[in-house]
Amino acid sequence: MARNSAPPPSLSTPSTSSRPHPRSQGVPEPSPRNPGVPFDAQWIRRLQVNRSAVQRRATSLGGRRSLKGEWQAAWLLRAISLMDLTTLSGDDTAGTVRRLCAKARRPLRDDLATGLGVADLGITPAAVCVYHAFVETACEALAGSGIPVAAVSTGFPHGLSPLNARREEIRASVEAGAGEIDVVITRAHALTGNWQALYDEVRSFREACGDAHLKTILATGELGPLVDVARASQVCMMAGADFIKTSTGKEQVNATLPVGLVMAREIRAFQERTGHRVGFKPAGGIRTAKDALLWMILMKEELGDAWLDPHLFRFGASSLLADIERQLEHHLTGRYSALHRHPMA
Repeated sequence: MARNSAPPPSLSTPSTSSRPHPRSQGVPEPSPRNPGVPFDAQWIRRLQVNRSAVQRRATSLGGRRSLKGEWQAAWLLRAISLMDLTTLSGDDTAGTVRRLCAKARRPLRDDLATGLGVADLGITPAAVCVYHAFVETACEALAGSGIPVAAVSTGFPHGLSPLNARREEIRASVEAGAGEIDVVITRAHALTGNWQALYDEVRSFREACGDAHLKTILATGELGPLVDVARASQVCMMAGADFIKTSTGKEQVNATLPVGLVMAREIRAFQERTGHRVGFKPAGGIRTAKDALLWMILMKEELGDAWLDPHLFRFGASSLLADIERQLEHHLTGRYSALHRHPMA
């Protein structure tokens, strides 16, 4: 963000300026869910992407805005409220999940929250994301906090389970208490251009979700050309996805700014054409506060302030919170602390 000549307002004071606020301050009402639209093959075929222009634009983002001092601290506090705090490791246990949920309830050390003047704001992540097997554990650990549980379903991360089994997994996660479902698409549908099959698949996932919000994971690192990322994004939104998400975090290439730019512009095009707003979730490889700020700048510039709210933007993150805490401690003390002072759990 460009430096402001006036001093920034207090971190705990609501403002209509370009500085975003923790979500407990003046949170807008969530938009109506995306109901989806009929499949339009001609719309998909007409999509094109200028790769060179996308790369130039993505490269320029880091140099266009400068966030310093209290402005940076305020953006980082907002970043905490945009996180889907995640544990998706093969060695997850009920204890691991309970510790993560305890961190979600108190994402900032008490001394940092007090020093920043935000102890009474109730800043928490947007959700806790776990495997289906731990949904009930997470729901019990988060009871009364208002933090929803997101479950990864449909044969995560490969998405190659039988279709009926994937739908049943969604229903089981919702029944166990998940309020959000992150599904993986069948990459083969996108790789072979079978867009009708992808639409039908995502539409069936949306129906299985019921009232739970649906986030579709495109696994963009495995989709090849950016134009296929754009087409897969549009098809998922047509089918009723509430969010489109870059990656499982398990691919060799996960969230990148060029991919994020393409997906953000498809979200904008979908809204302009249908009137429906869809959220965006980059996931995988977002580990530092600097990374988080770049993604937030991308959202602000491409989609506007509405997409700096957890109803429309999330980070899929596991280690990001620790670095944000380090940066906030540096803001208060002028010194960087060791990571072990900011444990995830």
